[in-house]
Amino acid sequence: MHPATHPESALPARPHRTLKIGRVLRGLAATAVALPLIFGAAACGDSGDSAGTDPNEKVELSVFWWGDDSRAETTKKVLDAYTAAHPNVTFVTTFQGNQGYLDKLSTQAAGGNAPDLFQLDDNMLSELAERKVTLDLTPYVEDKSLDLSKFPESLAKYGVVDGKQAGVALAENTPGLIYNRSKLQEFGVAEPTTGMTWEAFITWAKQVSDKSGGKLPGTMDPSADYKALWVWLRQQGKEFYNGKELGFTAEDLTRWFELWKGARDSGATPTADVIHEGNSSDATKQLVVTGKAATSWVWSNQLAALSKNTKDQLGLVAYPGNPNGQWARASMYWSGSSRTEHPDVVADVINFFVNDATAAKTLGIERGITPNLDLRKEVEATLTDANQKASLAFETQITPQFGAAPAPPPKGHAAIRTLLVTIAESVQYGKATPAQAAQDFISQAQSKLA
Repeated sequence: MHPATHPESALPARPHRTLKIGRVLRGLAATAVALPLIFGAAACGDSGDSAGTDPNEKVELSVFWWGDDSRAETTKKVLDAYTAAHPNVTFVTTFQGNQGYLDKLSTQAAGGNAPDLFQLDDNMLSELAERKVTLDLTPYVEDKSLDLSKFPESLAKYGVVDGKQAGVALAENTPGLIYNRSKLQEFGVAEPTTGMTWEAFITWAKQVSDKSGGKLPGTMDPSADYKALWVWLRQQGKEFYNGKELGFTAEDLTRWFELWKGARDSGATPTADVIHEGNSSDATKQLVVTGKAATSWVWSNQLAALSKNTKDQLGLVAYPGNPNGQWARASMYWSGSSRTEHPDVVADVINFFVNDATAAKTLGIERGITPNLDLRKEVEATLTDANQKASLAFETQITPQFGAAPAPPPKGHAAIRTLLVTIAESVQYGKATPAQAAQDFISQAQSKLA
């Protein structure tokens, strides 16, 4: 057996099943018309997927993702289970931290050596899809061999770039407002609720600040947070992006900055220096766990991770405003390489990850909530951590209220996120007015999306 596999897998073997001949022929046709790859490398793959014609022919797939040892363990267990059901398919696995992951993947793709299967997120998907690095999974979705019918509709579409299924959600999350329940009980302040208006939320945050005697500001200032701005824009009938351009104006952004300037001026938020700390994406630096604000603006599946960094009990609600401003977001995707010699097997492995009950229970919610709605109850039954259960319950409860998903962010999204932090902090520190900062953002943003 291949050294990357583990015979001692805790998952039970499933009956072997062969891959569809039709998918084999489609794979051969797809590779025959493969397009130029990233950075000008030619997509010269000319081999079809032979595993479907001979179920006993050996297939070895390379798999690459980022994450810690715990993620690696669960991912390998699922791959082992796939091998148990398909003994001719084995895997060579590689994982690393997030830092430098995209650079390494891009370098591999430029050299024609992209892994057969790899993990992506919003900062990566569109860029790699536009450069023809990702396998077009549309035919597999259309013939249901890659079945997304159990996904929330918006989540199923959240891997489509330029009309092609470039990735499939491996897990789901949505923005979540995490608050310090213990401190609210101590101060005698009611907990925030899903659906409260933005103005009502800021008033509530000011009450927390007052009740604490100014020791604990009610909320982190999210004016530099792209996801908070995005939800707010959707509630105004707009989007963060319109194709490869911004979907909002300087006037919209001015209103957003003014909303949070008013909150800062009222004492509802911390000072600029503390807000700067909270602008970090590091879970350990979120103000709700460092004791410097009563709420932080994060992702719903981060409740358990944040709870590990505080002795206080935390709670979770949606961002303010109508919940239809939120959507079922792919926290991470599986994508295949457009140069893979085994596209049918790649698609079948992805299908296994998102539709097999044992796989879903093995993965848990570490990457996010399982995308398959029918499997969420089974996953919930395996959870022992109260915060993980709360995250799953929240996601399940809010899913029917989601609005339609936007397209995945375009190439340049990571640079736009960085720019928003820089511009918002110029307002937070009083170096620019909301109107000046908004105009600065608009004038600089489009070049980053080109």
